Amino acid sequence: MALRADDIIDRRRLRRKLTFWRVATLIAAAIAIAIFGYWAFGDAVPGTGRNHIAQVSIEGTIVEDEELIDRLERIGKADAVKGVILTIDSPGGTTAGGEAIFEAVRSLAEKKPVTAQVGTLAASAGYMIASATDHIVARKSSIVGSIGVLVQYPDLTGLMEKLGIGLESIKSSPLKAEPSPFNPTTEPERQMIRAMILDSYDWFVGLVTERRPLSREEVLALADGSVFTGRQALKLKLVDAVGGEDVAIEWLKEQGVDPDLEVIEWKKKGSGNFLFAQSIMRAIASAIGLPSSGADLIRDLGGDRIFLDGLLSLWQPDTAARRD
Repeated sequence: MALRADDIIDRRRLRRKLTFWRVATLIAAAIAIAIFGYWAFGDAVPGTGRNHIAQVSIEGTIVEDEELIDRLERIGKADAVKGVILTIDSPGGTTAGGEAIFEAVRSLAEKKPVTAQVGTLAASAGYMIASATDHIVARKSSIVGSIGVLVQYPDLTGLMEKLGIGLESIKSSPLKAEPSPFNPTTEPERQMIRAMILDSYDWFVGLVTERRPLSREEVLALADGSVFTGRQALKLKLVDAVGGEDVAIEWLKEQGVDPDLEVIEWKKKGSGNFLFAQSIMRAIASAIGLPSSGADLIRDLGGDRIFLDGLLSLWQPDTAARRD
């Protein structure tokens, strides 16, 4: 009986070892596939070896995006790229992010003809980026505009009083770390923030005046935060044409670009291989009983906007008004 019990224990140990090595082998294979895919194809965009029109999607909340800027630089250096279409669908974002991408687009436009094709929305920093191109096309029902800057911060003083929470601070000067959500905003604090906003607003108006066939007075009349449909924006000279990709290609034709060239999207570097590897890892995680991450869902629901820092150039519907 003792020998038989030892055999059963040995078999159980062997099964555990086999299970461990099977899982380890699957994980190692997934990592190897991801590394090889990135090494072999990470810098390459299929089809870009032949002459083509490059298309770049700029979507969602605008932030400082070094990968996007690098991609625009690579497009500018690619001899096979004869023209560029920026497909924009964004409510805006940080002014610093919009400024960085604006400058990258202007640098690209010095090398290639660049046009913007607006989808649903190009507002605030999204419109700022569109204005960096030499031609803007929007759908008749697209939302365009919202030229302006804002700063938002919560007031938690009422909640703190209800919870019985107090906050003490020792500062080098009254305006240090102000405005703060933990105490009422004073008039000097409002003046400081307003001066900063107006300076950035003046800069934004200057960009639009420089890039659009409008005088500064005409831009100021439009730069009250208003949004416009594509048809309205055309009349106001905020866009150059209404339509879709075909209209953008027609403009590129006028710039000497062959309209029969294939339009190829330059996607985020290594994104396809990353998603493939991510799918494998999720399948493995599911197989061994590990939970998958919910970060993607949070981002898709717009949770990334909660953590934006700095001056914003962002358009958003007035949800409070809809509730009343």
